[in-house]
Amino acid sequence: QVEKGAKVDLPFWLAHGMLSLEQAVSINVPPCFTQKTRKEIQADAACVDLRVRCPYFYELGCKIVPLVGDKSIGQFLRYAFTSRYKEILSKAHSSSTMTVPKFATRLTKEEAQVFESARESMSAFRKWRVRGARLQKASILGRKRKTKLPDGPSTP
Repeated sequence: QVEKGAKVDLPFWLAHGMLSLEQAVSINVPPCFTQKTRKEIQADAACVDLRVRCPYFYELGCKIVPLVGDKSIGQFLRYAFTSRYKEILSKAHSSSTMTVPKFATRLTKEEAQVFESARESMSAFRKWRVRGARLQKASILGRKRKTKLPDGPSTP
């Protein structure tokens, strides 16, 4: 039993399910999208620990935009991701295995996937580069052609 007008913290999936049943439920902007968080990200996006605030920060943000009245969340998500993306790629391409765990603990699940993909890509690139150019001649190029005689009457 919940009293009328009571504020209750619910998981997103439950609150969203109640909205689809057309019950009297309103969704407030989650704490991870407050003005304080926005100011911290604008000051230095790479230093903010978004995983602590919400492991699925971007996914949740995209899902709540149509449900809450604050349309600036979409622009904020784009700014946060693009600001942090540069740092993620930079660390993925240049950091040693010693510093990776410390950096990775601040990343959201989405950012961690980007980080791992970038590290794998750089590793594959380095292996390819060390291996050097190894072009092989196609087997068809080594065959000699048979000359074809003309089909027609020959002239003396």
